[in-house]
Amino acid sequence: MSRRAFILGGSGQIGQAAALNLLDAGWDVTVGQRHGGLPADLQGRVTVTVLDREDDRALRDALANPFDAVIDTVAYNAAHARQWLALQDRLGALAVISTGSVYVDDEGRTLGDGARYPIPLTENQRRALPGEADYSTNKVAMEDVLLAGAHIPLKILRPFAVHGPGSRAPREWWFLAQILRGAGAIPLAYDGMSRFHTTATANLAELTRVALEQPGVHVLNAADPQALTVAEIGQAILTAMGSTATLAPFPGPPKGWKGRTPWSVEAPLVADMSAAAALGYRPVTDYAAAAPALCAALVAEANGKDWLSAFPGLAAYPPQMFQTPPAK
Repeated sequence: MSRRAFILGGSGQIGQAAALNLLDAGWDVTVGQRHGGLPADLQGRVTVTVLDREDDRALRDALANPFDAVIDTVAYNAAHARQWLALQDRLGALAVISTGSVYVDDEGRTLGDGARYPIPLTENQRRALPGEADYSTNKVAMEDVLLAGAHIPLKILRPFAVHGPGSRAPREWWFLAQILRGAGAIPLAYDGMSRFHTTATANLAELTRVALEQPGVHVLNAADPQALTVAEIGQAILTAMGSTATLAPFPGPPKGWKGRTPWSVEAPLVADMSAAAALGYRPVTDYAAAAPALCAALVAEANGKDWLSAFPGLAAYPPQMFQTPPAK
């Protein structure tokens, strides 16, 4: 008999990848989401339950029949963690997507404050204080509630710069917008050597499934097999697009918005993946291999649209970042 999985946030980029991975491994998959639409590669293959995760009764009703595993791709805060603790008697195991931004360096600095992390960065690294101040502190609070109260197998996954089909905020658009505008040269701060470890949704999905097949509690970094530099990411995108543009690295920080990319960090963030490997996880792709399909999908999605309507999640970034004119 096939194992049964429930994915909350099934229409998002992480949920789509998780559903495809589990289907290919023989699971029966139900996705919970706020609307009934599905990408073409999931249509007819999964059961859809329309619900709002803030509605406790709707979530409880969706789990009326126990599932072997639940994957929550959109959990954000301590309240969401408490929802699962109240329902854990209906779950065989629980996997929750957190974030690599929970980490702070040994001086307490966050990624946005110029953190200088150990290389590689392990799951034992200091985290931000739990709270409601921002995205990262809410995620820490969520993790803490789950770790303190779960009595079923629990998996907490910490991805980094996520990429994959279905993104509402694709960092890759920074390069693609300039390529499509006909840029001859694309400037990169810090000599193009910034390293902000990427996470393919396909790799995150594979790690989630592998972890769910193991007993116990695991907190795991989720990242691609290589931590590419911004220049290497850019070159992968240029190659995928068949572009003749060149990269124009320059030393030091961005000059205003010139050279400021969504991966631009002064000090590298390189995640340690040895804990995942110890569970038997092996990556299924890398950035260069994933780039062609991703770029093609993003260009198709944006065709004929304003970029913010195509990718509304990019509104979280300063708009100037994606409107930098091509270098002369």
